[in-house]
Amino acid sequence: MDFLNTTFFFIVAIFVLVTAHELGHFLTAKLFGMRVDKFYIGFDFFDLRIWKKKIGETEYGIGVFPLGGYVKIAGMVDESMDTSYSASAPSPWEFRAKPVWQRLIVLAGGVIMNMVLATAIFIGVTFTLGESRTTVENPAFIEQGSVFSSMGMKTGDRFVAVNGKPLSNWEEALDPSLFTAGSLNYTILRDSGRISITAPSNIVSRINEEQALGIRPIMPPVIDEVLANQPAALAGIKAGAVITAINGVSVWDWTEVVSIISRHAGKPLDITWKLFDPAAAAGGSEKIFVTRVVPSSTGKIGIALKQTLVSERLKSGFFDSVISGSRQTWKMTVMTVDGFAKIFSGKEDFRKSLGGPVKIAKIASRSAEQGIVSFLYFLAVLSISLAVINMLPVPALDGGQFVLNAVEGIIRREIPLAIKLRIQQIGMLLLLSLFAFILFNDIVNP
Repeated sequence: MDFLNTTFFFIVAIFVLVTAHELGHFLTAKLFGMRVDKFYIGFDFFDLRIWKKKIGETEYGIGVFPLGGYVKIAGMVDESMDTSYSASAPSPWEFRAKPVWQRLIVLAGGVIMNMVLATAIFIGVTFTLGESRTTVENPAFIEQGSVFSSMGMKTGDRFVAVNGKPLSNWEEALDPSLFTAGSLNYTILRDSGRISITAPSNIVSRINEEQALGIRPIMPPVIDEVLANQPAALAGIKAGAVITAINGVSVWDWTEVVSIISRHAGKPLDITWKLFDPAAAAGGSEKIFVTRVVPSSTGKIGIALKQTLVSERLKSGFFDSVISGSRQTWKMTVMTVDGFAKIFSGKEDFRKSLGGPVKIAKIASRSAEQGIVSFLYFLAVLSISLAVINMLPVPALDGGQFVLNAVEGIIRREIPLAIKLRIQQIGMLLLLSLFAFILFNDIVNP
């Protein structure tokens, strides 16, 4: 079932992103009167396709290989290496017959549409749900072995500033653009004193390797409800109590409590808990209790969590959502470019930082399990990554084609077809080699 879910959400993600990208090329080509011979989602290598239908001059189809797609525009050197048009003079509807500026817009159409898709997702989510703000008054819970743990941060620490800039909420502290910056330094509050911690230069690789940040606001184990006739109630634990230790070991977070109790099904646990007593002298005080509880055979004691995070969700009007969504797209684009720069400069581990279809499929499935908003954000980030990759001046990518056509505009004549074909062949070879390496890396470094 996990394999089917992973495959399904991978195909959905690729279908949405490729459709948006190719639609950008298709619409701009149609805008300038170019004939589009094919519009395919997925590749139809060896004429293998799931569906096809010709409408007007264009054949629409879905290929059996879901790792991309293409728009075949008449009179253009593309992945098909079709040169049958070269024996005749350029026709008005061909790509090669159009002014350079129109060709450049068509080549940039896919990238533009991917950016539009990402922006639309950010705007839609912000307008519908607003933006979450969790105050830094909430202390941090740090998972052992995480990148933040290796930086020296401990559970109970509070964020104060990042790179010298004061922080008011967790969203600012964990802004993704920080991780691709040249340097990253946090000021944190610990035991009423301030200390400074610095992130490693390869923090992006570390995060990719661990598939998690390993940090989040603490959810204190405050009991909201004690179920009748369950182990906790029978032992005398009260609603409103805060669990502070189990078997003498301090606990900070609700997940620690759940984890320990579930691992000790049927085994006695000594739970330390405290409860505020308003009737006590001097305006009330906390009473501390140690109670022995035996979890059920399913690893439960019959208590429910109380929501104690200090946070709020800020609703935005449409125009504010447009501004916020556009800002999010810009920041994520800058972060992606910075990330690639660190990879190519050797500051990040190439093998750990780049992911292919296997990693994309896993992340797609994991994000979908967390809900529709998480999956939409994943699509937006992946759409931006696809746009940035296609902007690279590599032959066979949109960026490479863009450069060739720009050169033709500068020198005011067409580059010989044989040279363009050879450049395209070299680009395809490079891309296929890179794809093979990334796929191999996905498999051997899961």
